[in-house]
Amino acid sequence: VQLQASGGGLVQAGGSLRLSCAASGRTFSNNAMGWFRQAPGKEREFVAGISRYSGGKYYSDSVKGRFTISRDNAKNTMYLQMNSLKSEDTGVYYCAADERIGVSWSRFGEYWGQGTQVTVSS
Repeated sequence: VQLQASGGGLVQAGGSLRLSCAASGRTFSNNAMGWFRQAPGKEREFVAGISRYSGGKYYSDSVKGRFTISRDNAKNTMYLQMNSLKSEDTGVYYCAADERIGVSWSRFGEYWGQGTQVTVSS
């Protein structure tokens, strides 16, 4: 699977952004999908994940209630709606895909996109 993340940018605290991850190359719906982020000087962390047919959605505690993950299998695209952004949400956001069944978020990611920068100014 080839993944292309987009939609990042500079936004003020309290604002919103919508990230997209376009997939190609393999059957999109065979993959669970996830968003991860990496802040400067920190390790990459799990943000949100979604199962193959959107039956399960998962969020880190830091974004729960503010971010919403979704996917459109007909368009081979995953989204991350980010509201009430905070300065600590700043980082490079990566989308990832995984066909393996039951893999944990800590081991997730057979395929990765190139990342899109999100900067939240306070």
